[in-house]
Amino acid sequence: MDKQAVLRHLEERAADFYVLSDKIWDNAEIRFEENQSAADYAAFLETEGFEVTRGLAGLKTAFRGQWGSGKPVIGFLGEYDALPGLSQKAGTPVKEPLVSGGNGHGCGHNLLGVGALMGAVGLKQYLETEGKPGTVVFFGCPAEEGGSGKTFMARENCFDGLDAALSWHPDFRNMMPPGPVLANNAVRYSFTGKASHAAAAPEAGRSALDALELMNIGVQFLREHIPSTARIHYAITDTGGNSPNIVQAHASALYQMRAPYTPELADLYERVNRIAQGAALMTDTQVEIKFLKGTSNTVLIPALDEVMYRNMCAIPNPVKEAQDLDFARDIVRTQTQEMPESLFELSPKPWNRAGNIPLPGSSDTGDVSWVCPLSQCGTSTWPVGTAAHSWQAVACGKSDFAHRGMLYAGQIIAATAIDLCENPDILETAWKQHREKTGGNPYHCPIPPEITPAELEAEMT
Repeated sequence: MDKQAVLRHLEERAADFYVLSDKIWDNAEIRFEENQSAADYAAFLETEGFEVTRGLAGLKTAFRGQWGSGKPVIGFLGEYDALPGLSQKAGTPVKEPLVSGGNGHGCGHNLLGVGALMGAVGLKQYLETEGKPGTVVFFGCPAEEGGSGKTFMARENCFDGLDAALSWHPDFRNMMPPGPVLANNAVRYSFTGKASHAAAAPEAGRSALDALELMNIGVQFLREHIPSTARIHYAITDTGGNSPNIVQAHASALYQMRAPYTPELADLYERVNRIAQGAALMTDTQVEIKFLKGTSNTVLIPALDEVMYRNMCAIPNPVKEAQDLDFARDIVRTQTQEMPESLFELSPKPWNRAGNIPLPGSSDTGDVSWVCPLSQCGTSTWPVGTAAHSWQAVACGKSDFAHRGMLYAGQIIAATAIDLCENPDILETAWKQHREKTGGNPYHCPIPPEITPAELEAEMT
């Protein structure tokens, strides 16, 4: 069986994978709650002959499915968590929730996980037919959205022993990442003061809310003096009560900070901490700084990305055969008044080999990339201009063009994995580049050891 035969095999079996992807879309389970989704994956893997191990790294919905033996050991990263508040009917170009306030797959993880699974099944089919050595490992990675599932898994050495890891992400383009995703910290700042009657004895009070507001103002002034690629976001989660005539004795905010590289983020984190401490000093209050979670920036490996990009360009994109282009056109109209020349960007975007244009988001795939060489692509599963984390993305999740974009991704990943098995020199070069990019430093998990998945789940709920 050659590579082309594997690609044909995946296309012939595409309907099986479409059914699984749609089932994950229907369940739409958010971080740490992906019980049915994880069970559906495990059942599928066992049917395919994989040995499944559940409950990795203290995450009840994390698992691995393994087949084969020997080198190379290729990992495939699957995700399946949805987003809260994005419930939406499929195939409807009008905002119309299935369940008011319910969950929805606004980041396409129903497609992401199954596309990665297709890559794993394709490599298994190749090695089994050819009688060649190699180990195929599919990782079920929960809680990417706000839960740092892969970071916890990396902390517990789940990805150790891999020669390479492969994944992808739904998009409206076919592309390799032009740069790293941002390192990301989530931190809770809780201020404690002293309550008093605001009219009768204001001098006796110490306002935690004043402290929090001063912190937020200080951070606003900080924004001018940080790299343009860094980001600081916050949400006030506790205002200290609803009575304006009581000096607020408690107040808190949840902050997220991002930067292109982990050392830059560490510096930004300390600067924000000092602002919080200064706000507490100014108001004679106390501040508790609780680090909740973090993800690392991605380490880009040109040797792997070159192989994946070559396969992306060589494999015909099946999205052009989509049957529901009228629906795609209606989705585009909800986002722009000017209809683009093409509903989909089918030609792969030129690859920026320098890898120096940071992407604005963050992902726990970055932590995997610090453990072993990683490559991932994006393929068009949504019409041009569609944003992730939108009801439009949810509405497209079961469409013909989403299915075919997922098939395209699965074929790219399978073909890339086959190339790595057939050309050991690629992996040798990839590891050399990995050592250069990381400075030879071992992976350091950004989440402190005292933070457990259960504690984070409680804090982020």
